[in-house]
Amino acid sequence: MKPGAGKPDAVLGAKSAFEKRLPIVSPEGVPGEEFLADVRQILQSRQLTNGAFVREFEAAAASFLGVPYCVAVSSCTSGLILTLQALGLRGEVILPSFTFYATAHSVLWNGLRPVFADCEPGTFCLDPQAVRAQLSANTAAILAVHLYGNPIAVTELEAVAAERGIPLICDAAHAFGSEFRGARVGSAGAAEVFSLSPTKLLVAGEGGLISTRDPELARRLRAARNYGDTGAADPEVVGLNARMSEFHAALALRGLPGIAVRIERRNQIRVRYERQLGSIPGITFQEIRDGCRTTAKDFSLIVDQAEFGQPRDWLVERLLQRNIEVRRYFSPPVHRQKLYQEIWDGRPLPVTDWVSDRVISLPIYSSLGDEDVDRICAAVSELDREAERVSDTRKVRAG
Repeated sequence: MKPGAGKPDAVLGAKSAFEKRLPIVSPEGVPGEEFLADVRQILQSRQLTNGAFVREFEAAAASFLGVPYCVAVSSCTSGLILTLQALGLRGEVILPSFTFYATAHSVLWNGLRPVFADCEPGTFCLDPQAVRAQLSANTAAILAVHLYGNPIAVTELEAVAAERGIPLICDAAHAFGSEFRGARVGSAGAAEVFSLSPTKLLVAGEGGLISTRDPELARRLRAARNYGDTGAADPEVVGLNARMSEFHAALALRGLPGIAVRIERRNQIRVRYERQLGSIPGITFQEIRDGCRTTAKDFSLIVDQAEFGQPRDWLVERLLQRNIEVRRYFSPPVHRQKLYQEIWDGRPLPVTDWVSDRVISLPIYSSLGDEDVDRICAAVSELDREAERVSDTRKVRAG
């Protein structure tokens, strides 16, 4: 048998689009020498957490987002956990299944029951009508996600929450700098929670940020991130050690001024992808609602096997062979994951399942060059022609 016999032609003849693996993400806005000066200042102050840099970052972030209060925390996940705790919720929380599992984890950590609702087929975000269908006497809150930085249907979801007298909380992990009807994401519902981890557009190394218009909630959150203690050594809420260090706050502060430029560049890349790949049968993209602007934290497309000729995983494998790192954000969806299969109430989530089985995420970050984007698109286009050939060959053999 010849070497490689029995393998698909694509594997035998594949040429790497890149000499080295092109990463799907790259840390954004990481500063240089000026940050080292901040580190020296912090060390000299001997105040390593909850100090001047944290307060300055909270104020700068609040000004950028256009909200009265921001509370810096150790991560987006801890921010979600503490927000649900500070709101004193009991019962069920409606949330999407098409999201990163940390969204659902925050519900379980609070002893609440996650109830999954379907997503919209175009935006991939939580469907307000699906939320209405899941409402019950036990519904305590709605937890929506600005997926990939694409804003949710804010007006509709706020209306549902208001009608039932329950809070809307937003997992805004991807959305620092996204816009909804001319305003930056951050003021919807009771609170919005952002991530500042290395894969995001604003990086603190690790960290999170909670924005709110509610002064009492902000006060409780500041206590909650410090074990629930407001300073009297007599905790009023079951909190965590979720403080942000001065080093992380300084890193985020240094990255904040350039975020608008990074968002603009990512959207240029998003549009470049869409223009070059939009004519390929079976390839479609996430829809951005009119009046909204996404951060394009991820660029994810849908591969419909019926039109493309091959399933999503076929394309994933061959792009990886060409040294292009891709992911399946988010597959499987949360309700099909081990921890949640028994919790899921079994109600069908057809759109979630359809999108999750077909989604593929391509590299995107502001330092990604146009030439690299074009090479990725050329690789996908080449595989489109190959998918058609393989598909046609199989049809002939089947006939």
